[in-house]
Amino acid sequence: MENIREAFGKFLDYQLRLSNLYHAMNLLHWDMSTIMPPKDAERRSEVVGFMSQEAFRIETDKDFIELTDSLFEVRDGLSDQEKAMVEKQKKEQDFKKKIPEAEYLEYSILVSRGEKIWEDARNADDYEAFRPTLEKIVQFNRKIADYIGWEETRYDALLDLYEPGMKVSDIDKVFSEVRDGLVSILDRIRAKGVVIDDSFLHDKFDKRLQEEYNRDLAKRLGFDFEAGVMAVSAHPFTTNFGNKDVRITTRYDENDLMMSVYSTIHEAGHAIYEQNIPDELAKTNIGGGVSMGIHESQSRFYENIIGRSRGFIGSELPRLAERFPNLSDVSPDDFHKAVNKVMPSLIRIEADELTYSLHIIIRYEIEKAFINGEVDFNELPKLWSDKYREYLGIEPSNFREGVLQDVHWAGGMIGYFPSYALGNLYGAQMLYKGIMRDLPDYDEIVASGDLTRVTSWLKDNIHTHGGTYKPSVLIGKVTGEALSAEYFLRYIEDKYSRLYGI
Repeated sequence: MENIREAFGKFLDYQLRLSNLYHAMNLLHWDMSTIMPPKDAERRSEVVGFMSQEAFRIETDKDFIELTDSLFEVRDGLSDQEKAMVEKQKKEQDFKKKIPEAEYLEYSILVSRGEKIWEDARNADDYEAFRPTLEKIVQFNRKIADYIGWEETRYDALLDLYEPGMKVSDIDKVFSEVRDGLVSILDRIRAKGVVIDDSFLHDKFDKRLQEEYNRDLAKRLGFDFEAGVMAVSAHPFTTNFGNKDVRITTRYDENDLMMSVYSTIHEAGHAIYEQNIPDELAKTNIGGGVSMGIHESQSRFYENIIGRSRGFIGSELPRLAERFPNLSDVSPDDFHKAVNKVMPSLIRIEADELTYSLHIIIRYEIEKAFINGEVDFNELPKLWSDKYREYLGIEPSNFREGVLQDVHWAGGMIGYFPSYALGNLYGAQMLYKGIMRDLPDYDEIVASGDLTRVTSWLKDNIHTHGGTYKPSVLIGKVTGEALSAEYFLRYIEDKYSRLYGI
């Protein structure tokens, strides 16, 4: 081949073209989720579909494929970052070469419209209105899995899109340990009969003051408002257009102060990761988090391991009480207990820290089953209810609380859900086998309210690599061990044993 450096320069030119397109598409999605007039949904879907098709054409361009193939052959002569770029592009091109372009466009439009169909069905509590679209999306994803290729189970192919290198056999092992461990702890808490008062969290809290507090909180956590925006949406999310424009949303309820607080902390965790991506990676295909699971490890680390800790509560409560005097008589201990109260919920995004992973495991088991052709879609709501009764002891009374509560399947994000629970596992393992090893005064740092050293550790050990290393490699580099359920279960056991005296 030509000079390897010259060839890689051309490769980066293609990367920039793709980055520009995805930048624009992400901006359209942000607009759709925040301020787009509802009547433009159909036209916007067409535009997004067109741009997706243009990206598809670039990635399947004959010259680009040949260039990528040539670089792939000599990848051992590249740096780790360059090698990761080439390997990721090779993987995506091999995949997209197998998908007929017309099918790709049809699917892009389907999932773009699917979110609006889901939203209308959810508002009307009408599963039947969404079921045909869901079946089409699932059928497409089965075909996509077959185009990708798989050995053990069709779901492996989709899982790899969000958590590279991970297989069902890997997840089944750790999730079964997590499921059994959490159900056991939940049963012991129920048997103990301890009642925690959290009524003071459901008083009247002015929305304008909440907005002021949450902006201050995001800034103190490390969110850079010169490289980011904070807005409001029905479902909080983070999106980015490179490391210099990372946008988060939260939501507010005048009778539920901590909903917005923990949404803000969670999304700030995602955003700080993206803002810390090095400039040299920002416009490439590894210029973001390596996987959805590692991304969730950052957001859930900030939200739960830091944000629900006694140390953080002790430093934050005076700031809350200053804006909301109705909290001035609440002690840090009582506040800490209240924000960690265990109360099984039907709604995933409202779940307490202990039961949250059970919500994810239920979704994982269901989508794994329907991708493998083991579910009658007419029976999907019943399957959902049965699993909630078995694991959490509660059942939905309507579709909004059940099978229609999440947008993920409507957007074609099948294989995504495991990332949330994997994030809990990664985060706890990083805490015990990384952060507390390197920062022995970690508890004092959190209690001080200045998280700079913790954020710097995450930047140096996680963020700076972008998508260079697969999750299994990254967690090994950071902790010296393969992913394990041990540390998350230890963290939950230690925390809730103290809170509930079990």
